[in-house]
Amino acid sequence: MDNPNPTIRLLLELAEAAAAEILRIYEGDIQVEEKGDRSPLTEADRAAHRVIAEGLARAFPDVPVLSEEGREIPYATRRAWSRFWLVDPLDGTKEFIKRNGEFTVNIALVEGGRPVLGVIHVPVQGRVYWGDVASGAWTRQAGGEPRPIRVRRPDPARGLVVVQSRSHPSPETEAYLKGLPVAESIAAGSSLKLCAVAEGRADLYPRLGPTMEWDTAAGQAIVEAAGGRVETLDGEPLRYNKPDLRNPYFVAKGAGAVNGKLP
Repeated sequence: MDNPNPTIRLLLELAEAAAAEILRIYEGDIQVEEKGDRSPLTEADRAAHRVIAEGLARAFPDVPVLSEEGREIPYATRRAWSRFWLVDPLDGTKEFIKRNGEFTVNIALVEGGRPVLGVIHVPVQGRVYWGDVASGAWTRQAGGEPRPIRVRRPDPARGLVVVQSRSHPSPETEAYLKGLPVAESIAAGSSLKLCAVAEGRADLYPRLGPTMEWDTAAGQAIVEAAGGRVETLDGEPLRYNKPDLRNPYFVAKGAGAVNGKLP
């Protein structure tokens, strides 16, 4: 897919426009508010949401949009959705506030409870990732050509490379990893952890801590398009549009890393 299909092209354009809004605010004085759950909110979150939601509504008026910064939509309405956009306009607000560059724009298309298309834009790096479960996954640096990406198979002689959350470590994750042959652990923010698995820089991303559906949908589409899996601790694929939008604990895996074990 050297030339992405029209839907992916539109998502890339919307993500880039949202990233431009985020960077405009990032370069100035960041004002931080607190949402009801005590998580941070900035004008960058709102501005990116407006760009994406309005663009999707123009292009796909019949496909609903569920966004972290959009209005709350009750399950009584959502349960009838067989197809919808799931958006995190600024994933990694804490990283944005810290100005460490590890935040992303996430857009996913969910069909039948599974993410089938995903785009992740990394504003500070100018890098974008996208995946279509029907045809594969790619990445592109600003001004460069698309490059296909693929999960990797762990090296039994070396052990697993694990990626973990930079801002949300958990004792449950540490306990999960104790019995595994971990050779190296790397930290990253936002959905960059899922991108690390998708492009073969890490074998495993266990997330035994709180996440929401919009945090993971685009990354899951990219990981699965690249040949990997994103599963609950019971080995079931992570599902979407649940009555409760919180995710269960999950593990993103590259090739051959079954339950974190080496093949």
